[in-house]
Amino acid sequence: MATPRTVAFHTLGCKLNYSETSALARLFESSGYLPVKFEEGADIYVLNTCSVTEQADKECKKIVRQALRRQPGAFVVVTGCYAQLKPREIADIPGVDLVLGAGEKFRILDYVDDLSKAQGKGMVYAGEVRDVNTFNASFSFGDRTRSFLKVQDGCDYGCSFCTIPLARGASRSDTVESAVANARRVAGMGTREIVLTGVNLGDFGNGTEVIEGDRPKKEALFIDLIHELDRVEEVARFRISSIEPNLLTDEVIRFVAQSRRFMPHFHVPLQSGNDKQLRDMRRRYRRDLYAGRVATIKHLMPHACIGCDVIVGFPGETEADFLETYRFIQGLDVSYLHVFTYSERANTPAAEMPGAVSPEERRRRNQALRGLSEMKRREFYRSHQGSVRPVLFEQHKNAGLITGFTDNYIKIEAPAGAAGVNTIAPVLLKDLTPDGEACRAEPELEWAS
Repeated sequence: MATPRTVAFHTLGCKLNYSETSALARLFESSGYLPVKFEEGADIYVLNTCSVTEQADKECKKIVRQALRRQPGAFVVVTGCYAQLKPREIADIPGVDLVLGAGEKFRILDYVDDLSKAQGKGMVYAGEVRDVNTFNASFSFGDRTRSFLKVQDGCDYGCSFCTIPLARGASRSDTVESAVANARRVAGMGTREIVLTGVNLGDFGNGTEVIEGDRPKKEALFIDLIHELDRVEEVARFRISSIEPNLLTDEVIRFVAQSRRFMPHFHVPLQSGNDKQLRDMRRRYRRDLYAGRVATIKHLMPHACIGCDVIVGFPGETEADFLETYRFIQGLDVSYLHVFTYSERANTPAAEMPGAVSPEERRRRNQALRGLSEMKRREFYRSHQGSVRPVLFEQHKNAGLITGFTDNYIKIEAPAGAAGVNTIAPVLLKDLTPDGEACRAEPELEWAS
């Protein structure tokens, strides 16, 4: 019997990429390939790339070099957002054999059998992104505790700093029926928590222009999707990943507040606390709307965790503008920040805007907001000390401990043996760990499975 060819994967970027990498791995496995760890060496390496930041581009080249050091004769396939945006540039990277764009990614098996080192340069199959009009469902699997379920792809927004619409195409969605079936499939593999993912998740069903309370479209919208998923009894927990503030309607917030399966945890991109920057970024809201969303969440769910994305150093952002953003966030009842330093991206309007901020100043502003984020996260953790919250337990890197997240996304540490991995049980939250990264916890009442 012939030894099966091996394939290894490496993923850069967002949760959506991780779900798609898992789908690609299942395609290979169904065709007789043996998936192996990236560190083990493989016949084929598949690199699923991101291009949200400049660092992701550089990381792609580094990973290609690492793969070829492990297995000098291996074939290297690059796909993902970077591959769609700069296919010829990637094809010129020494050792890259195949570059697949957004429309070709899920037909990868149609191309890999024709790979040959004799070709001398990477082959490119990357059509126009405007022609990408199909939705490919995917979900991550490997960590039985949590799975990322892709239900939406692409984006019709036109944020001036973003290349994602250029890399992934127009907004398109799975059907509710398919998403529910995939959720049940994931649950059947033993996964307790599903995180819904997409490029513009709240635009599921292309509901961008639908005003709350007015339903001129026949397509199921995001609120319809989560209503149906909430009926999937096999799944203990759902989380909503990043959702635009203008699409996080009061209807969605009220639904989560009364749901047993959707966790009280929201990640809502802000990007700037200054309306001038929001306008230049071409965001579809202003800061008063954002503050209103936070207030509604906290009114209905005082215990809810709220995270937000912020970009510093956007063109034209003065020191006064930055301080306005800082003070706005300082006064918001949010729990943590993801802070991004603006980097110029080719073919975006922002790259041509005047008022570039120096790299040194961008770094300083990033550090200032990261410090604010740390203070807010610790304050949020401390506010729950002495309370009892359910935790989904995960493996800890320290064999003497077990870790996990509460329903409202507080990271905990407890003694190993107090609960099993992939079980959900109530814990009493105590003081912060010495590094401040988690809350110490102890069993409360009887542990449940």
